Amino acid sequence: MCAYAQTTRRGVPIFDWNRTESGRQSTPLWRITMPAPSLTASVPTGSGPDDAQGCASAVSWGAILAGAAGAASLSLILLVLGTGLGLSSVSPWAMTGLGATAFGVSTILWVTLTQVVAAGMGGYLAGRLRKRWIAAQADEVYFRDTAHGFLSWAVASLVTAALLSSVIGSIVGSGLQAGAAVAGGVAADTPLMTYFVDTLFRRDTGARGMAAIGPVTAAEGAEVGRIFMNVRRPEPLPPEDLRYVGQLVAQRTGLSQQDAEKRVVATYTRAQTKVHDAEVTALEAANKARKAAAYGALWLFVSLLAGAFTASLAAIYGGRQRDA
Repeated sequence: MCAYAQTTRRGVPIFDWNRTESGRQSTPLWRITMPAPSLTASVPTGSGPDDAQGCASAVSWGAILAGAAGAASLSLILLVLGTGLGLSSVSPWAMTGLGATAFGVSTILWVTLTQVVAAGMGGYLAGRLRKRWIAAQADEVYFRDTAHGFLSWAVASLVTAALLSSVIGSIVGSGLQAGAAVAGGVAADTPLMTYFVDTLFRRDTGARGMAAIGPVTAAEGAEVGRIFMNVRRPEPLPPEDLRYVGQLVAQRTGLSQQDAEKRVVATYTRAQTKVHDAEVTALEAANKARKAAAYGALWLFVSLLAGAFTASLAAIYGGRQRDA
């Protein structure tokens, strides 16, 4: 006969089925024991300190700003060094610009080297100083390091452009400045026109005519210069202007009116030819300046791209050393 008994051991129910014979328990045939419930609280996966870092932001702005500050400072130092050594025509100080022969070979090489070295330093710092991403996969870490290097280069470029605004303004506006110089400077070349006015009022000791009344005054000389510059180059002097200037020349030099007018025509022709030659030379210089500005902008674009690539690559290298 089988008897059923239920006992407890430390709160755990134990079910025994024993065969009894003559009031004495026999050896149990089987025993079913239910396991005790675990008293240890389960901890969710991903709640450790390392996993907490893995759930943090993927962008380490502190490392990015540190790399950008290092890149901007090194760029300034290298520009000053290049200016001091004569390898760069770009001045980092305000109110200084580029000349007509601004971007030579040495300038292009130095600006490119400055951008690559400074951007590489900034990218390396951004990758080396960023936090460690425990839960991120290898491809994700590679992308984040690349992004950190690019962001550090971008911030450094913006800071450098803001601090060295004279460089960017000179590169972009040098062609416009050259055109303005041609339009206004050549047409109002005062020393050139003053020379021809002086030759116009020179006294001829061998000429016979009425007596001169004295040297030309500054007001009369300036007036004659304005008359010469008021007429276009292919056009001759108007008759009234020719007669008036001839009278002034006759009074100041002692020449006759006819000889004075001949001198005025000859001097006016030489002055217009000289002004035309100066305009042609200035236009050629302006074209060279515009070409230099265009080449400078293109090479600056190439150097900036090289800096962005170098910063991203250096950030990957710095990030690997950080995780090693």
